[in-house]
Amino acid sequence: MRGFLWLLCGLPLTALAAESGPVAATAQVVASSSNLSAQLGQMLLGLLLVIGLIFLLAWLLRRVQRIGPRGAQVIKLLATQALGPRDRLVLVQVGGEQILLGLSAGRITPLHVLKEPVHLPDSEPASTEFAQRLMELLGKDQKDKP
Repeated sequence: MRGFLWLLCGLPLTALAAESGPVAATAQVVASSSNLSAQLGQMLLGLLLVIGLIFLLAWLLRRVQRIGPRGAQVIKLLATQALGPRDRLVLVQVGGEQILLGLSAGRITPLHVLKEPVHLPDSEPASTEFAQRLMELLGKDQKDKP
């Protein structure tokens, strides 16, 4: 079966090679260059399609992750403090219990389980403050946001 397919694929080339003269050689060069440009265009179109599909899937993945319930998380990160380039302290809340964790390269160590929970002031993150300040400078009101 494969031999038959190779024979069919090679048949047009042998028929073209059987023609003689400068007209046949010119036709062969034009046909091969147009065939090459068609293949190159097809390859570029396929590449752009694949890259577009990757970006579309990444966008969809981000949208789907935002849809999930945020308020029903059992584990919450309350605070973090860097101690060095790879070491930090992290205060997490699991249910009604707060745990102080030590994070280092490749290791997480529980340091202390707090008997009384630490109440953090309800302050907005700096990124939200920056966004509000930027909107004020641009002259847009925060009430316009949905």
